[in-house]
Amino acid sequence: MNIKAFCFTLGLLTFVGCNKYNFDAADESHKAKINENVEKVFGVKFDPNHMWCTTTNGQVEISDIPSGVKTIQVLTYVKEDDGETSLLVLNEADVNGQKSINMVYDTPSDKLGLYVSFVSNGNFMLKKVEGNSVSLSTNVATRAISTPYTLPTDVLKLDGHIASYASDRGWNVGERLYSYNSQAMSVPDYSDEYKEVFRAIIFSYFKNGRKYNNLPLVKESGYYNGNAYPFTTGKEPIIVSPVYKNDGGYKEIENSDLYYYYYKESDVQGDIVEYIKNLPKYKAITLSECISGDDVIHKGSAYALVYWGDGMPSDDAVGSYYFPEGYNIGFMVRAMCPLESGKKTGELYGDGRLNNEINSYSKCNFRSSNLGTDGPRICWMTVNGKMLLCFESGTDADFNDIILEVEGGVEPIIFIPDLEDNYFTYCFEDTELGDYDMNDVVIKARKINETTVEWKLVACGAYDELKIMNIDGEVINGNTEVHKLFGVDGGYVNTVAGQNVPIVVDRTNVNKNFSFLDAETQPYIVDITTGNIIHLSRTGEDPHGILIPCNFAYPLEKTCIKDAYSLFNNWGMNPVESTDWYKHPTIGKTF
Repeated sequence: MNIKAFCFTLGLLTFVGCNKYNFDAADESHKAKINENVEKVFGVKFDPNHMWCTTTNGQVEISDIPSGVKTIQVLTYVKEDDGETSLLVLNEADVNGQKSINMVYDTPSDKLGLYVSFVSNGNFMLKKVEGNSVSLSTNVATRAISTPYTLPTDVLKLDGHIASYASDRGWNVGERLYSYNSQAMSVPDYSDEYKEVFRAIIFSYFKNGRKYNNLPLVKESGYYNGNAYPFTTGKEPIIVSPVYKNDGGYKEIENSDLYYYYYKESDVQGDIVEYIKNLPKYKAITLSECISGDDVIHKGSAYALVYWGDGMPSDDAVGSYYFPEGYNIGFMVRAMCPLESGKKTGELYGDGRLNNEINSYSKCNFRSSNLGTDGPRICWMTVNGKMLLCFESGTDADFNDIILEVEGGVEPIIFIPDLEDNYFTYCFEDTELGDYDMNDVVIKARKINETTVEWKLVACGAYDELKIMNIDGEVINGNTEVHKLFGVDGGYVNTVAGQNVPIVVDRTNVNKNFSFLDAETQPYIVDITTGNIIHLSRTGEDPHGILIPCNFAYPLEKTCIKDAYSLFNNWGMNPVESTDWYKHPTIGKTF
């Protein structure tokens, strides 16, 4: 605490001790009045030993850190209010050549698990924390072929070709789709550990459903359209394995085939899109032969792509499992779902530049997609060294309908997802006989790294003059009244529908052992008008100050938190019930 803030607080405490009410030092008569008001406002009696805490903290020991690791993050795995999951960053550290480090964290009490991620020379790895420790050097996968595949020995011959839907519809007359005597190779399934990691990262980043239009995330990766083509190395066969599908039980994906094509950039003549459209396309996988049930992660079969030479192949062409070095490999799904009178049929290219016609075609439902006319349909993600091809086969743009692993003879495409930070929200009620809308002061905070915390003053639902103590930043500190921090003279700030006053952001340096749960370092409020001092609620007190472990949607002005969150009273009466109350807001009751 700086000197001015200390002197202010010391003087105020002296004043409070003689004349005004201190929430934390209330006498029995004040406590009785408060409890009477709490029962009146909430309509129930709360557990007298309630701790008012949905956050826990701990420390994880990270050992056997491989050389070259630059950054390590501690992540929490949580379920959101709509049932989807998220991996959120709790803490981050620069490694600086250390072989082991300890990292502290705060996390929602109802987390599904803890993970540690690290970035090393462009590689991304994720491991689940068991107990309080994790060793990063174990089970570090690589993109190269991880299984000694036994390639089929039959002579590789073409079975013939068909015209594409695009050719039949007049968009690309003459486009040929070839098939050949491909054979599935058996392959060991993923370990349970890897399936956990797979699910945690993929579906935290590419959440399910139309409302999660993930196209912006795909574009942020940079690996789309012209940049979505891995290069062949010429050293190993290229192996593709279907590992996941989810089409809602409509069998859209099971009625689809995966095709591929290839070219050398030096051979491109004229417009690149027209050039690619006229390349031969080869069927690699009949998905109905190898795909598992909905929402099942399973690697059970693998297929080797075949090189058939350049240009249009002859009928007696003989293929090879080894591509020359330096070719681009592209992918396409040929959708053949009979539902909706053929409206789910057509060739869907990973390269969105080839999708203009199908995404605009009035007789297909693909025109209703969130992808636009030239939206990509694939995104690459690297999970523990495995290169995964995430395909959007429908219209909702969630990019998790079909997922395939690609390994072997291609240069890696390494996309490291930029995961969001976990926020913690401080909500205060500044009046001793309050309405408990818990928005008189709202502060949101996150850890940037081990020694830096970002604070955001987001709302003030009070006419009283207030000050925030114990943050001591350059902007947010005990020297400036809250309304003045917002640049207003008084009144409600960001607690009434329609308001949009810019929030106030500050950063402070903290000790590596800093925790949002530490009473000595938690922010608290001083009400200059009344003399009240409001800390986070302690055991057995009324909920005049609570810490919520998320980017919390706080109640609107004059809306009691029990009305904004219908499960709050359940939690208040029994601390082990409805512990996720803050994930279930009432529509229209929160800011």
